[in-house]
Amino acid sequence: MVGRIAGRGAVLGLGLGLGTVWWWAVLRLAVASDAGVLEGAVAAGGWGLSLLPVHCVAKARAVGVVGEGRWRAAWRGVAEGGRAGRGGAAGGGGAAGEARG
Repeated sequence: MVGRIAGRGAVLGLGLGLGTVWWWAVLRLAVASDAGVLEGAVAAGGWGLSLLPVHCVAKARAVGVVGEGRWRAAWRGVAEGGRAGRGGAAGGGGAAGEARG
């Protein structure tokens, strides 16, 4: 239990430290006239890391995951001109489709 708490503290400290360095680089790029490649690399690297999907889990462990066959069936319905899903408007039909045609 103590190791788990210490690990969380280390991760929090690392995150705060790296966040501080990133903000330093961004503010230095925005304000300082002598900011250079180092600040640009830190800022771009931090921004790039923010694009990673770090909260992903394996499909088998995900809660509320949609089965593979359901999506395939929905796309087949759209390709054949039918309606996709329950009450969906994909593929035409409904009041909007009748008003246009």
